[in-house]
Amino acid sequence: MSSAASPNPPRERVRVVTLIDFLGRYGGAENLALAIATRLDPERFDSTVCASRRASDPEALEQLSVNGVGLLQLGRQRKDDIWVWGRLFSFLRQQKIDVLHAHKFGSNVWGTVVGRAAGVPVVLAHEHSWPYQGKPLRRLLDREVIARGADRLIAVSREDKRRMIEVEGIAQAQTLFIPNGISRAEPTGHDVRAELGIAPTAPVIGSVGSLYPVKAFEVLLRAVALLARDQPDVQVLIAGEGPEREALKTLIRELGLDGSVHLPGLRADVPDVLRALDVAVCCSTSEGSPLSVMEYMQAGLAVVATAVGGVPDLIEPGVHGLLVPPNDPPALAAALAELLAEPDRARAMGDRGRARQRAEFDIDVLVRRLETLYLELLATHSDRRASSTRQR
Repeated sequence: MSSAASPNPPRERVRVVTLIDFLGRYGGAENLALAIATRLDPERFDSTVCASRRASDPEALEQLSVNGVGLLQLGRQRKDDIWVWGRLFSFLRQQKIDVLHAHKFGSNVWGTVVGRAAGVPVVLAHEHSWPYQGKPLRRLLDREVIARGADRLIAVSREDKRRMIEVEGIAQAQTLFIPNGISRAEPTGHDVRAELGIAPTAPVIGSVGSLYPVKAFEVLLRAVALLARDQPDVQVLIAGEGPEREALKTLIRELGLDGSVHLPGLRADVPDVLRALDVAVCCSTSEGSPLSVMEYMQAGLAVVATAVGGVPDLIEPGVHGLLVPPNDPPALAAALAELLAEPDRARAMGDRGRARQRAEFDIDVLVRRLETLYLELLATHSDRRASSTRQR
């Protein structure tokens, strides 16, 4: 008995490498890169993560294993460990990788150089925002190395794309705006208010984020000091860890907010933390497309945020929350007071924000966009190769 060949033989999966410095669930870009790599359609894509430094987050490693995603660790310890990139070059050549998708500046530079040298058909550089001022060498590398070598330089906000074009001089055709997305997360039911000794009826405002200067949590504290004059029972919850912790604790004491501000550190139960809030805050001086704001929207919270970077792409003033200038405690205090005084309005904003997040800023929406981009660019590459062959 002979078996006839299938008229539609299975198409070979597209081989994709996601390049990131650190592999982990903490850090916006790192978490996003991990989510993208593990959510690519396994029927169509063969996914591998390359961490240029050692991957030590056990839960991230488990996430790769469960989803059948490969891992290549280069073991880079210092910036001048240039030799490790030879391992990536060899892997790309030996495995005949189709798409190399790098995330963040350092990986963008090396990914573009090594990817092109290895003959990878499609190379993408994904910039997760940075302050463009005062870094001429970085602008030069973005323009002359990354943008010239990559098929596309992806921006996470319209403002970042504008800066790439107008400030860095990158050709518009080389840039592409794709907003971030987050995974669906549900609260466990843990009562964070009870844990921290916050009264059920107290107004609570808060943020989730790393305690770094760019997050400007000192501005939030100064705004709360103004707000507390009329609302002495207001409580503040800032969940996160970082080098600014001691400075923030000192400022809390100086402002007389010892009984009003809670710094519970890094939390694995972010949905439960957000469930404890009435209004969420993003007071950063610079942002790309902040995942924290998307988390606030997903939780159905009205958001008061600084109008920086990609934040206006997420929050429409008066619809999903309120926008204020950066470094302006009185303006931030006034916006918070406005929403705390109108809880029904704040809830309506939160409902609209949740609906928008699910439709536009969900991780699966992002991954489908990227899958489409991978396939379109691969088809363009194939067409160019075919045209070049015919011309010979």
